[in-house]
Amino acid sequence: MYKFHALIQDGRFAYGILDFKLLGVEAVQMRRRNFIRGVGYTTIAWPLIAMAEQSSSKVWRIAHIYPGKLDNPPDRAMYDAFRGGLRELGYIEGKNLIIDQRSADGKLERLPSFLTELIALHPDVIVAITTPAIAAAQKATSTIPIIMAPATDPIGSGFVKSLARPGGDITGTANMVGDAIGKGVELLHTLLPSARRIAVLMSNNPTHPQQCELAETSIKSLGLAAVRVVAPTPGDLDQAFETIKQENCDALFVLADVTRPTIVTCRKIKDTSNLPVRPLRTLGRTSQLPPQARGDLC
Repeated sequence: MYKFHALIQDGRFAYGILDFKLLGVEAVQMRRRNFIRGVGYTTIAWPLIAMAEQSSSKVWRIAHIYPGKLDNPPDRAMYDAFRGGLRELGYIEGKNLIIDQRSADGKLERLPSFLTELIALHPDVIVAITTPAIAAAQKATSTIPIIMAPATDPIGSGFVKSLARPGGDITGTANMVGDAIGKGVELLHTLLPSARRIAVLMSNNPTHPQQCELAETSIKSLGLAAVRVVAPTPGDLDQAFETIKQENCDALFVLADVTRPTIVTCRKIKDTSNLPVRPLRTLGRTSQLPPQARGDLC
């Protein structure tokens, strides 16, 4: 049973490790639909308890902000699952629920202006998907509750004071991706023991410097060489892959990033001379090894 961290405090939440059965969702492995449905349960719980005195006829307003693209089918499926979880709880859009959604299409610089728009609509709660959106929401307001859905390192990012006592107006889930990076490197080495130079691909995601350090530490502990490669935006990927080729890297470790869910394509793989790839997937998805990493080209 996959478990995730939920931060709960002061009668609204109490810290604990929850699994999907506790949320009424039967799951034996992490799946994005169940994860977002779980977030839906967590998201609604806070305003319901914190504002229990209000009338049952209240129309709730949720601001939903996402750094990626909802026109990508997988990302749209996550958003639809989130809405579905709310419907299961009795919150129907157009009846007692309004969701104001903004997507940055991978351009993180858009997040502050989107949040200004959303806050002007007076939402009851902000659901911020991944660390870039959470950080932007934290800067934009100190009075509207913010749900992390999820955060990679909520303490290190300054979102909460501690897991036991979050403090402030931010709560939600942590995906614990940082804890999985070392295991991901070990898996890559097990599958590709001949790879000696490992490229670690970063973007402008604020969690990447810390994640890259964790990956580099794990890579070096195996006696391998780590090569840091930065592509701040998706438009910088062509140059990043040229750098990877020039550095004669044997494998690629892609740090999780919601703004580039399809970073590794068949064309890119072929352009990098059959470079094996080990991506860490984002937003609660389990780490998966694509066919390319097993030596198969598209």
